[in-house]
Amino acid sequence: MKQYRLNRLFNAKSGRCFDVAVDHGFFNQPGFLQGIEDMRVVIKTLVDAAPDAIQLTLGQARHLQEVQGRFKPSLVLRTDVANIYGKVLPESRFSLMIEETMLQAVRYDAACVCVNLFQIPGAPEVHEQCVENILRLKPQADYYGMPMMIEPLVFQENSVAGGYMVNGDETAITHLVRQAVELGADIVKADPTDDVSVYHKVVAAASGIPILVRGGGRVSDKEILERTQGLLAQGAAGIVYGRNVIQHPNPKGITQALMAMVHDNASVDEALKLVAA
Repeated sequence: MKQYRLNRLFNAKSGRCFDVAVDHGFFNQPGFLQGIEDMRVVIKTLVDAAPDAIQLTLGQARHLQEVQGRFKPSLVLRTDVANIYGKVLPESRFSLMIEETMLQAVRYDAACVCVNLFQIPGAPEVHEQCVENILRLKPQADYYGMPMMIEPLVFQENSVAGGYMVNGDETAITHLVRQAVELGADIVKADPTDDVSVYHKVVAAASGIPILVRGGGRVSDKEILERTQGLLAQGAAGIVYGRNVIQHPNPKGITQALMAMVHDNASVDEALKLVAA
């Protein structure tokens, strides 16, 4: 049953996926809304750019699912909300799940759900909450035939990076990805390593579970395209980028450039021409 939904998520030609994440407003963090102030406009732009999927919350999924016609991006539904993204960790930290998670995902015709697996310096209790969330979701995912994407995030110190910035450490990323697979992930959304050439080790740790690589903070077009090319060459099954799309001056252009890389193995130079087109 899960395969039916995975068929909607992964491109039939390449077997890869490009998911644009625009679920940042869920986290009540200043700075996260740049580029997504009006989600009606954002989703219209993204639907026109035609990535494989768009990652949204329950409150915003309607803007995608109300679009008529068969040919639109699939919905990846964000299932958990946390308060750990600021420069200073709050005294009371949480990672909470939406209720009746998989049933709500089915009602919204999602192709996949996404749940976090945090590893945060100084906040081991949040890691425990994430594991508990995933353990509860796993039997629901199997029962409803809903693919579960686990997002293992290795944080830098919040005081250094403000949370949510890529750590980049190969060992830490590999081990957390392995835990996500052990917990029952159908897809893993993982950090990139600082050294892209070793990413095959992260892919190997997933033992055949597809790895989609997150984009992190906004960087130049050339940097994100070169990184993407390297990650795909190392065996990544696709990408999940948010700020490098939604904060771009030409979201449609950068989406089409990345789609060309993911599905047609376009070169960096070829992709850069699509951004400017």
